[in-house]
Order: sequence, then structure tokens, then C-alpha cells
Amino acid sequence: MKRSYLVLPLLALLAFIPAPRPNLNPPATVTMGKAKLQDKIKGGWAGQVIGVTFGGPTEFRFNGTMINEYQPIPWYDGYIKKTMVENFGLYDDLYMDLTFVDVFEKKGLDAPVSEHANAFAKADYMLWHANQAGRYNILNGMKAPESGHWLNNPHADDIDFQIEADFSGLMAPGMPNTAVQIGDPIGHIMNYGDGWYGGVYVGAMYALAFVSDDVNYIVREGLKTVPAQSTFYQCIADVIKWHDQYPNDWKRTWFEVQRKWSDDIGCPEGVFATFNIDAKVNAAYIVMGLLYGQGDYTKTMQISTRTGQDSDCNPSSAGGILGTMLGYDKIPAYWKLGLKEAEDIDFKYTTMSLNDVYGIGMKHALQVIERNGGKVTGDKVTIALQTPKPVRLEQSFAGHFPIEKRGINKDLTDEYTASFEGNGFAVIGQATPKNQTNGRYESDFAYTMEVYVDGQKMETVTLPASFTRRRHELTWKYQLTPGKHSVRLKVLNPDKDYTLRLQALLVYSDKPILARY
Repeated sequence: MKRSYLVLPLLALLAFIPAPRPNLNPPATVTMGKAKLQDKIKGGWAGQVIGVTFGGPTEFRFNGTMINEYQPIPWYDGYIKKTMVENFGLYDDLYMDLTFVDVFEKKGLDAPVSEHANAFAKADYMLWHANQAGRYNILNGMKAPESGHWLNNPHADDIDFQIEADFSGLMAPGMPNTAVQIGDPIGHIMNYGDGWYGGVYVGAMYALAFVSDDVNYIVREGLKTVPAQSTFYQCIADVIKWHDQYPNDWKRTWFEVQRKWSDDIGCPEGVFATFNIDAKVNAAYIVMGLLYGQGDYTKTMQISTRTGQDSDCNPSSAGGILGTMLGYDKIPAYWKLGLKEAEDIDFKYTTMSLNDVYGIGMKHALQVIERNGGKVTGDKVTIALQTPKPVRLEQSFAGHFPIEKRGINKDLTDEYTASFEGNGFAVIGQATPKNQTNGRYESDFAYTMEVYVDGQKMETVTLPASFTRRRHELTWKYQLTPGKHSVRLKVLNPDKDYTLRLQALLVYSDKPILARY
């Protein structure tokens, strides 16, 4: 083999070329006192309570419309305690948060998602939408993330994880990517796609609120955790754009959101209705509160509430994020009226009060900081900051467009058959005791129902006559071959003391309704 005379000189030359130097620049850090960190954690949790209490009276009472300025919303000294005692169900976005915080406290930060799923599924509290659909799936043997996937959960894009992701950001000060990682498996218990992105975004904004006092930065930088191809990202990017165009007119931005983004596709209750519990639309209202509020707590509360729809959870998220940015001590005294006397009250269905979670939250945040390149030294905390990175792309209901909501309004005592043309369907209904009067019913009885699609058995489903264990929709199927189909429901155990009510059939097509004409 002939040897090149260039090899040895080249090797000699390479010996004098310095090897690539390792990156000696450590990631940017922020150092703050433990007292400041604790103040921000308190502000985050207290801000949620303030927001949800303030917005409680208007929750889903203004759907598809804003709440005008002349509409009074109460706030007075003692109101928080009164509401926590007398209307404890309002605080679902708090006691859901605390379920996961409690698991981390009892099982450690590495607790598997199954611990979180079982704790939430077996809790005594009432749930709705994606949370209840996920709970049913878990109780009937399905595991996360399948329990939140849109093929198994018609509410996958709903607001649920968005309203309970606060814990993830409050555990990860200055670390939005870590907040996302903490929340990822938990968020997929009940959500997928835009529903998951709502929690990703909220968690990231909380994390950034520890290290920035600029709401514009928090809103824009937090959005970098969401894939730009997603409809969630596009909706929030539009809100930011419209705020830039109409910086003094939140109502103009509200109208733009309504015009472009208000069509619900997944949640059967929200399709062909003004009711909208979709994560991206309600996240738009959170962002409007933050951007137009510009760090003013009162403006933020008023705007995020008066945008309507889920008008208690949205100011809860906005109030928690802003409370984290400002810190507990800088939340205006007006909004903390009566808060002290409520801070020792355990949230219903939990053994935790605000004072408890202030301390537990601080403990978890310090642990997460040290796990992710930070340091805790004496009364100082050094946080290794993170640049937000987008998570993976997920989109629910691709190629599915609602075209019909057909009223049924009959009790199923034997069989029901319907024909439709499309690529998917959902049957809305419920199993209840005949004598239930208040909509909050519990029973050990469950119907058994067979579901046939095009003559083939699709499933045999259990339908508990229990509000906490109910199946949110009776049955559904997506991704059918576009065309004519039939669905037949057969109840195997009718009972004179119970009712299996069929309310409506929701039909999907692979083309929007206007494209069919």
C-alpha cells in the first residue's frame, strides 16, 4: 500500500491545534434570599385563592359574552373565609393541585404517575369534563397517558390540567423546562394536545414569574414551551399580536378571540353552544388579564374575570402568576382582605391549608432547585435558569368537525339505534337514581350497556349511577371511515329504580359543515 507523505506532517500540525475547549461558562443564575423565595411561593398560592374566590359568582354565567363594567362582582372583608366554608366546591382548581402536592410530599418527588392518578381518581371530590373522564378511565383499568388521550377522552382539549398545573411552576422557580417535566405525566392523566399545552404554558409562566418582574416577558417567554405548530400556540400568539395592535382596548382583543377561536370541537357540551371550556380560549383570557393588567393586580383580576366563560379559574391562574411575580407582601391589601383568617382552613377533601402548602411548597421548591443545578446555602438560594424549549407536538381531533347535535331525550330501557353519516360520534347522557334531586348522587348501582357500530360490538361499558364515578359521556368513537354508519345501544340490566337517559347524539365529519354544501 502506497503511503502518503502528507500524513505525518498533517498529524504533526494537528498536534499543535488546541482541542475544542469545554464550555466553561455555567448557565445563568439568579440568587435570592430564602425569605424572598418564600414570599413568591406564598403569593402564587394566595393569588389562586383570591382569583377563584373573586370570579366564583360569574363562573360560566357569561358564555360567549364579556362581563360589562356595570355588572357588580362582590369583594369584602371576610368573603374568602365565608366562601371557603360555604362554597368549598368552588376550589376544585386548588384541591386538585393539592392532591398532587400531597403525593409528592408523601411519596417523594420521584413518585410514579400511577400514585398521582390513583390519588385523584379515588378522591371524594366531584369532578367534571377531562378530569372526570380521566378519573373514569383510571378507575376502570386504563393508565396514563392513555386515560387523557383524545381517542379515550372527549374532553382532552378542555381546561382541566390548565387550572391545576400551578404546582409544577411553583415547584420549579426560574426553571420552565423542569416545570413542564414535572407536569407532563400528571397532565396526561386527564388531557392531551391543547389541553396539556394549557398546563405546560401556565406552569412555565409560574416558573418565569419567580425571576422576572415583566409580565410581557413572562407571557412571551413562557409560550416558547409550546410547539408553534399547535393551535394552542397560534391562539396565544394571536392574543399577543392583538395586544400589540390594541394596547389600550382589551375588549377589541376579546372580540378577535371570539371571532377566530371560539369554536369548540371536542367537549360535547360545548359543541354548538356558547359554553366553552376549551383550554386555549380560556388561556387567552388569562393572557389578556396579564398583558392588559400590566402588573396591576386589580386590573388583572377584573379583566381575566370579565372575559367570561371559566371566569373563576382564569383569574385564579392570572392571580397566581402575578402573585408569584409580585410576592405575597406586594399583593394589594384590598385583595388580601380576610385572607389571614382563611389561611388555616383545610381545603375540602384535603388535610392541607394555605399555611400548610406555603411551607410544603417551599420545601419542594428547594429540593427541585438543588436537583437542577442550583444551590441552597444558608439563607440564600441560587437558581440555575433555563431557556424555555418547546415540548412535543400533540393535536386532538385532527380531521374531525362537528356537523350535527341530534336530540334524543329518551330513557334507554332496551335498545336504541341511530344512523348517521360522518367519521365519528359521541352519545351524551347519564345514569342516575330516579329519585335524585340535586344532581349530586351516589349509588353502588351501575348499568351495563353494549355498543355496536355497523353491527359489530365495539364495547361493553359500565355506567355507574354515581356522580363521582360516572362516565362523562355514555359512549363515543372517532376515526371511523367517512361515510354512512349506524350505532346501536343495548342495556343489559334495566332497573326500575334508575334511569339511563340518552340526551343527544353528536356527529363528526372529515369536512367542516360549510364544506359539505
